[in-house]
Amino acid sequence: MIAYLKGLFTEITPTTLQVECAGVGYEVNISLQTYSAFRSQTEGKVLITEILREDTHALYGFATNAEQMLFAKLTSVSGVGPNTARVILSSYAAPELIQIIETAQTDALKAVKGIGLKTAQRIIVDLKGKLPVSEESLSVSHAGMATIDAHVAEEAVSALKMLGFNDVPVRKAVKSILTAQPAAAVEEIIKQALRML
Repeated sequence: MIAYLKGLFTEITPTTLQVECAGVGYEVNISLQTYSAFRSQTEGKVLITEILREDTHALYGFATNAEQMLFAKLTSVSGVGPNTARVILSSYAAPELIQIIETAQTDALKAVKGIGLKTAQRIIVDLKGKLPVSEESLSVSHAGMATIDAHVAEEAVSALKMLGFNDVPVRKAVKSILTAQPAAAVEEIIKQALRML
């Protein structure tokens, strides 16, 4: 099993990161939180969770132990696959998600694409009281704000489409967010759009 990858970041998008280690390029699926932490870096260490199944071999990467732990906990819940867990982690930072689970905020979980009432309730029942709450374990890096231009809007649209949303509603949501907040960073646009779609 791969525990982590340390190397050059040859390409990064809000949903994927390419890491070159000893001449081999690995494509790693990431959440918006990890994108925020790594987007200004050209190299670094990415914590890895491998998903090995008959039909797939995928790598999921994380900037923090807290996010990796939450991914493992979420995917242990019946009905929550790795991509759904990634969308949840893109919607909420680790401290926020833990608070949502600990305070049984079903509606906040239901706001995430792919999460219905039963799955939201199952996540809360299965994980409440089993998550760490210390500030140190929940630290998440935040990158600075980006200058808005057409490239930023397209990057947000592209990331949302890669997460499974259709083009027309995605463009409508991104336009609405940028109209209200022209200086919003890519990750903020995506977080807000995930709650709108």
